[in-house]
Amino acid sequence: MFTTRSIKLRWQMESGYREVLQIAFPLILSTGSWTIQHFIDRMFLTWYSQEAIAASMPASMVSWTVTSLFVGTASYINTFVAQYFGAKRYERIGASVWQGIYLAIIATPIMFIFYPLSDGLFRLIGHQQAVQELETIYFRMLLFGSPFAIVANAISGFFSGRGRPWVVMWINVAGMASNIILDYLLIFGKLGFPEMGIKGAGIATVIATMITAGLFFIRMARPSMNVKFCTLKNWKIDRELFRRLIRYGLPSGLQFVLEILAFTIFIMLVGRIGTEELAASNIAFNINMLAFLPMFGMTLAVSALVGQRLGENRPDIAEKTTWSAFHIGFSYFFILALSYVLIPELFLLPFTLQSNPETFQPISRLAIILLRFVAIYSLFDSANMIFSGALKGAGDTRFVAMASIGLSWALMIIPCFFAIYFFEVGINWLWFFVTLYVCGLGLILFWRFKHGIWKSMRVIESDNRN
Repeated sequence: MFTTRSIKLRWQMESGYREVLQIAFPLILSTGSWTIQHFIDRMFLTWYSQEAIAASMPASMVSWTVTSLFVGTASYINTFVAQYFGAKRYERIGASVWQGIYLAIIATPIMFIFYPLSDGLFRLIGHQQAVQELETIYFRMLLFGSPFAIVANAISGFFSGRGRPWVVMWINVAGMASNIILDYLLIFGKLGFPEMGIKGAGIATVIATMITAGLFFIRMARPSMNVKFCTLKNWKIDRELFRRLIRYGLPSGLQFVLEILAFTIFIMLVGRIGTEELAASNIAFNINMLAFLPMFGMTLAVSALVGQRLGENRPDIAEKTTWSAFHIGFSYFFILALSYVLIPELFLLPFTLQSNPETFQPISRLAIILLRFVAIYSLFDSANMIFSGALKGAGDTRFVAMASIGLSWALMIIPCFFAIYFFEVGINWLWFFVTLYVCGLGLILFWRFKHGIWKSMRVIESDNRN
């Protein structure tokens, strides 16, 4: 039972709330900047046209499906850096980051295979013709920013894995600010720029991603970083280290791609019901990002802290750190869940501004209902994000991937498919299956963490190699 005294003790102790928040808070602000960026992007597109907002989510999710395999793998650099840092093997840190950069180079031609296929893909999905055309335009533009997104995620791990989250925050905020400014100029055609609609939103995202990746590289390449962590000295491909990045990072990337693919298919199935249902689901998911994306910063913090403690061979402290993070995360999600139920109009307000009241009113009513589902599964998302972060920080990526992939298809996609094509059910049943999946995943990740296998795992080579 929590008392003022127990909370105070937990705040001050090693692995307590203060230690977690020192790392997590800047990362929460950093990933929160992604939330603001996506939220404002969707808000601008809502103001622009109903077709633009309807097209933005499917195109973004298809783009993320193509990219996320490599982004998820490169993001695992965070764990390599954390464990090498905890073990005080600083000379291996720079080499780890470069393997993520080479992954981006290898991934670029693979991702661009989808450029000529995109028109047929969105035609196959079967949304309205006007929405299809905008989906293709937006997807193709976003594809140009994908290599830079991989590089940015790889290099950000150099800072977050060492417990230097403020650098990550300020660079991501700079990228967010440039994206928002360019969004406004290019979507609506302000200050002499051409009015480009959803294409302008895509161009803004690409430029902002390039700026973010460039700033990360410049910061990593500083002479002091090179002296201590060999960030430029160890630039060559390290085949053994690259293989280990693929071994441990690829399951994480596969989880990203297949989980996002599952949600992409879900959005496509919603689109089969109608444009209003699709627009309302897009809005509900974007509001959900207010909770999900900031707390991804907590996931990164937990992975880094668990990785550092395991590098120091202190799994007991890693476990305490995880529970401290869970207490914070659950409290945050609980407050948000209450807000979704009690004041949903507040979250819908930005979408209501400058939208057509006649066409937006039915979308708004439906979105309020969908936010109740979000409120329920948000509570279990705290377990998903904290325990998956701890397991990944140890190297238990295969279990997390198998659990996420298996449950997303068994509890969400397959039931939704049969519900749409055989039973012709409404939107509420589809969102019930989403909620069932998120709740089930939270419970199984909690079980895995309590089992304790992760405590003996490491992703770095043992010291007797050197």
